[in-house]
Amino acid sequence: MKQLYDVLIVGGGVVGSAIAREMSRYSLKIGVLEKNLDVCCETSGRNSGVVHGGFAYDTGSLKAKLCLEGNKIMGQLARELDFAFDRCGKVLVGNTPEDMETLERTMKQGAANGVTTLELVDKKRLHELVPAVNGEFAMYSPDSGIVDPFHYTIALAENACANGVDYFSDHEVTDIKRDEEGHYVMTVSGKEFHTRWVVNSAGLGCGKISELLGLKGYKIIGSKGDYIILDKRTGPLLPMPVYPVPSNTYMGIHVTNTTDGNVIVGPNADLTDNFTYYGVSSENMDYLAKSASDLWPCIHKSDYIRNYSGILPKWVDENGTIQDFKIEIQDETAPCAINLIGIESPGLTAAVPIARYAISLMAEREKLTENPSFNPIRKGIDRFAELSMEEQDSKISENPDYGEVICRCEKVTKAEILQAIHNPLGVDTMTGIKYRTRSMMGRCQGGYCQMRIAQLLEEELGKKESQIQYSRKGSFMFYGKVRQEVE
Repeated sequence: MKQLYDVLIVGGGVVGSAIAREMSRYSLKIGVLEKNLDVCCETSGRNSGVVHGGFAYDTGSLKAKLCLEGNKIMGQLARELDFAFDRCGKVLVGNTPEDMETLERTMKQGAANGVTTLELVDKKRLHELVPAVNGEFAMYSPDSGIVDPFHYTIALAENACANGVDYFSDHEVTDIKRDEEGHYVMTVSGKEFHTRWVVNSAGLGCGKISELLGLKGYKIIGSKGDYIILDKRTGPLLPMPVYPVPSNTYMGIHVTNTTDGNVIVGPNADLTDNFTYYGVSSENMDYLAKSASDLWPCIHKSDYIRNYSGILPKWVDENGTIQDFKIEIQDETAPCAINLIGIESPGLTAAVPIARYAISLMAEREKLTENPSFNPIRKGIDRFAELSMEEQDSKISENPDYGEVICRCEKVTKAEILQAIHNPLGVDTMTGIKYRTRSMMGRCQGGYCQMRIAQLLEEELGKKESQIQYSRKGSFMFYGKVRQEVE
């Protein structure tokens, strides 16, 4: 007998998982079909981790409205879902009369969008806020902040899962049809899923899923941004993100502090039609460092520990002009299908308001009954390194695995690794452990702990070494043993 879902969500990134979590407030049978092996492998995990203030988007746009809403509730979400968030502020730094004119226009746009805390600051005040910055003046946004995008996405997904949502990783949708009852039939690797409602929250794949739903004509382009990650010793020199004065469509290469104490340099913005290539060239790294050093002259190659890139799905019109978020239901063409197009920045900030907006469209078409057992609280993995000595002693007394450090750089214990291995979503990749614990994210980038974590995955999950994958499907780390015991 076929299983019928009330809602199937295509894409388990930050927006898809926010929709799953918010929909689980209602008595609905919900599933999430995620093509990757984890929920933050693409745009949701490959960004600057900035919580935007809402001043940079056209007045009246969904981007402006939902970004501001997301900014306001981020603190409450962090408390409910136990992820790192710091409302540290942000500055946009200028030097010329033209820069001042742009910042004044940005201030007016911010006020029109409902942002009430923006202020222009002089050189003295700017250097009080960020002593190491180069600049004559700035616009200061005290309500902007930073978030751990991995933990935020994972927290939303785990809370949704705890509230009854089914997550299916490695489930790429290849076909969508409707049966004689009007239900959607979604094909994944020859397997069929049946549902009354579909939500297209596929991020970089939103155009493809929209086409499968019969909603045609959306042109999606990729904007690829490269980043450099700096060692934590640079963190104290950057108390908040520092941006240049923005252009109409691009915020510019900036430097951003992270909730873990590192500094991120970037991104640039290169158009691409390849949504799976994340390589970073040495030329681009040199360009990032040179450009960002004009703002913040603390960038040295000796502090580079890693690079990465991310791709934003931008919806453009026939002239190539970037469009607003599209969140729609086209009742005549695809009834009971919520279509999300071009959810790029500020999608991380706006994820939960986007979810609530999407659900409001659904609620206009059918009555939703509240789920009496919904629990908004999720507890993450305690970070042993951040506990007091007394708390650490107590943890070790309760569980000796807290006394064994697996990742020396980030001081991650065996107990934390084991909790990550047995995560509620069933993710069993190396980066799945990395994103949940910060192991392999320190100075040595896994040189010490990576093999130990792989061994724990083998032992805990009964896997062979040849089954351990790093991140993406097919990213097998080992082909076998170097040495084999002879009986």
